[in-house]
Amino acid sequence: MLLLLALVCVGVVGFNLFRDSAIKQFFATMKPPAATVSTVVVKPSSWTPGVEAIGTVNAVRGVDLTVETAGIVKDILFHANQKVAADAVLLQLDDAVEKADLVAQKAQAASDQAALTRALELQRRGVGTDATLDAARAAADASAAQVNKLQAVLDQKQLSAPFTGTVGIPKIDIGQYLAPGNSVVTIQDLDTMRIDFTVPEQQLPLLKIGQTVRIGGSLQDMPFAGAIRGIDPKIDPASRLVSIRGEVANPEGKLTPGQFVQIRVELPEESNVISVPQTAVTSSLYGDYVFVVEPAKPAASGAAAPAKPEDPKAGAEKPAGDAAKQADAAKPASDTAKPADNAKPADKTTADAAKPADGEQKPALVLSQVFVKLGRRNNGMVEIADGLKSGDEVVTAGQNRLFNGMSVAVDNTIDPSKSANKQVQQ
Repeated sequence: MLLLLALVCVGVVGFNLFRDSAIKQFFATMKPPAATVSTVVVKPSSWTPGVEAIGTVNAVRGVDLTVETAGIVKDILFHANQKVAADAVLLQLDDAVEKADLVAQKAQAASDQAALTRALELQRRGVGTDATLDAARAAADASAAQVNKLQAVLDQKQLSAPFTGTVGIPKIDIGQYLAPGNSVVTIQDLDTMRIDFTVPEQQLPLLKIGQTVRIGGSLQDMPFAGAIRGIDPKIDPASRLVSIRGEVANPEGKLTPGQFVQIRVELPEESNVISVPQTAVTSSLYGDYVFVVEPAKPAASGAAAPAKPEDPKAGAEKPAGDAAKQADAAKPASDTAKPADNAKPADKTTADAAKPADGEQKPALVLSQVFVKLGRRNNGMVEIADGLKSGDEVVTAGQNRLFNGMSVAVDNTIDPSKSANKQVQQ
């Protein structure tokens, strides 16, 4: 029984050792399956560099209208979002007292003018004195000036549009008492908008008056185009930024004063620039890198071929078989009696030769991790200043599960840069 127990223990320990050794050998020789990735071939292309910034939209002409004199609102002659012409009356204050004063003053001015006329006639006849004429002329001038003053006061009871534009929501009501400086409404000229933004002082030499400015809600959607109209000659010493102003036409009124926009100043186009999609670049603590798809080295496939060097017969049979196939292929050249029989092995050999070629093409692709130096960015693309060359095939999606030397299979039927709905429609 002791011997039997010892044999059982030895068997259990041996089985565990054999199992552990088999598992270790399996994982040591196991190759991960080829991952499917999408790629893009690097090619030199034209590049439109630009200066990107964030700005605010303002109307080229826009003010908040206020009254100059006190009074009670008598009539509101506009409504919200109405487009008004220049000098159009928007608000009328109570002006009954001013009108009465103006009528009285005009009567006094007419009387003083009649006295001046009589004084001139008496002076012409030689019976009037110079002092009488001077007094009459002074009284007439004073009355005329007083009429102009009262007319100006009466005009201040009306609020007029300083230019053609669109008015906002009224901030007053009929019957309300207004003091000088009270805001009534805002008016904005929306036909032309100005864009105010700032750029770092390092980018100031790249900008000049007249350069094209693209404007939109995001860098991928910039439907508006304008031009730079002003560059501040002074750099802010606190922020080291310089103020830039551009103008853009707004005929459809899609831009609104105070709106936040993305801005891109387009610089002269460059050619032969190496760039890749931004999704192809991965950032790490060691730097930015991409995965390049390369053919597997011949040494790797050659090392796997001599798997059974101890079997000489198998190696000897293959050349004999090849010699037989060559003899059969040469036989139809001299013997034309059986062309159909000779054609079959030739077709079979061709098919057999084609299958391994197709089979070896997919697993023969491996990944190489290449660190790159990034440059400028534009419309989802990033410039590669160093690390890649024309013709390199770069992985554009799935980098988080890839590693250096991994076998991959390329499938470009799905473009990760486009939405799934657009690809289904195509």
